[in-house]
Amino acid sequence: MPTLLILMIVGVTAFFMFTAARAAAERAGEISRDACDAAGVQWLDQSVHANGLRLRRKDDGWMGLERSFRFEYSEDGQNRHIGRVVLLGGKLVGFSGPTRAAQAVVRGFNP
Repeated sequence: MPTLLILMIVGVTAFFMFTAARAAAERAGEISRDACDAAGVQWLDQSVHANGLRLRRKDDGWMGLERSFRFEYSEDGQNRHIGRVVLLGGKLVGFSGPTRAAQAVVRGFNP
């Protein structure tokens, strides 16, 4: 009986971690797509790639997962540039990317 209970707890925890990771990836995709649209550049591959995960303290003092994602964009269709989106929970805490979009994102940034 205890083994079954442990397996159930592990399974439920894995499910919630997976759905939280997917939600963060979708949020990063929305941010990067909107940033590329605002800057008038092409968002390449229509996707973001997770490239970092760490524990970080949130504003309320609790620990949270900080996820970083990278995306690629092109200004003229010939070159590729790398942008970065950093989320703490669902909150945007860092952005680098197209210059005009970065300015718009920073203006809307409320830490």
